[in-house]
Amino acid sequence: MLLLLLLLFEGVLCPGESTADPQAPGPPHPAGEEPLNFRVIQIFSFANHSWAHTQGSGWLGELQTHGWDSVLGTIRFLWPWSQGNFSKEELKNLQALFQLYFHGFTREVQAFAGQFQFEYPFELQISAGCRIRAGEASESFFKGAYQGTDFLSLQGNSWQPSPGAGSRAQNVCRVLNRYRDIKEIVQGLLSNTCPRFLAGLLEAGKAELERQVKPEAWVSKGTTPSPGHLLLVCHISGFHPKPVWVMWMRGEQEQPGTRQGDVLPNADGTWYLRVTLDVATGETTGLYCRVKHSSLGGHDIIIHWDGYSILLILICLTVTVTLIMLIVLEFWFKKQSSSCYILFRLVPDLAMGADTQDPRGSAHQLCSAQESWAKNRYLKKWKTSLSQL
Repeated sequence: MLLLLLLLFEGVLCPGESTADPQAPGPPHPAGEEPLNFRVIQIFSFANHSWAHTQGSGWLGELQTHGWDSVLGTIRFLWPWSQGNFSKEELKNLQALFQLYFHGFTREVQAFAGQFQFEYPFELQISAGCRIRAGEASESFFKGAYQGTDFLSLQGNSWQPSPGAGSRAQNVCRVLNRYRDIKEIVQGLLSNTCPRFLAGLLEAGKAELERQVKPEAWVSKGTTPSPGHLLLVCHISGFHPKPVWVMWMRGEQEQPGTRQGDVLPNADGTWYLRVTLDVATGETTGLYCRVKHSSLGGHDIIIHWDGYSILLILICLTVTVTLIMLIVLEFWFKKQSSSCYILFRLVPDLAMGADTQDPRGSAHQLCSAQESWAKNRYLKKWKTSLSQL
């Protein structure tokens, strides 16, 4: 098993003459920005000494780029550019390495569970990866957790227990440090393979990573938290990239009671955020929601709570006035139509002049045409305006 791991490790690090110099590539984003990182997250769930389940995923910053099919033992590429600039041979070697790793790690943990004092059922979480920035050396990290609590990490050339992890973590690190070959494989993957792969992802996914979509923002009233209070809600949706700054403010003062929810994904790859403020009913004057995002070019979105209330009032008044006018016009048309028929009965010669064959039919046609023309001219315009509102 160890020999096979070493052979696969050599295939990943040195796949052939075409492999790029691991020190050459750098991220395409500006050096002033925060460095992006690529990390692999693994979750191992152990129900008992004979049953375990594994999950794996790859993340470029906050964007998931890879998944792991635990049934087929294959890497799932979630974006057209998720393969980076790695060759098919390199990706094949990486996949075979992960297959052995998931299988071997699960078996070893079950074998040592008693010695390590792991109590079933339990979970192990691992996050490992690297960061790079133009002009600087890459950084790598490997952290492990037990039941959701920091447990150990790889520091330099040795495994170290996390602060407060206790004697159990110290015992695990003592055993792991005996396996020098495994430690070298992990260090090589983190310091060599990971930076090359990350640089390729940043280049291949440049269009997606640099996509700028302006947010839409609006405010509403949430469920009243308590009598005499209002819950003001600021909604921000459709923005990309994910980092955004939102705050309820009065004047230039940030409101300390502002509460921000989780940034949630939309179906189109953009993001949604909900930010709330609990205030007394009479203290909403001057409050507004301020949104800062890279796509806005420094022009913040500002939505006043008072402006929102006035807008609602104006909309309601407009709709009400429009409905009243429609009723008045409809009544006026009926009255005009009735007057038309009365006129033809009072002046029969006018009807006879229009049609000596059928004076009644002629009167009806003329009055209907007049009514139709008036409705098309006035009613249609008002109904169109109402539908637009």
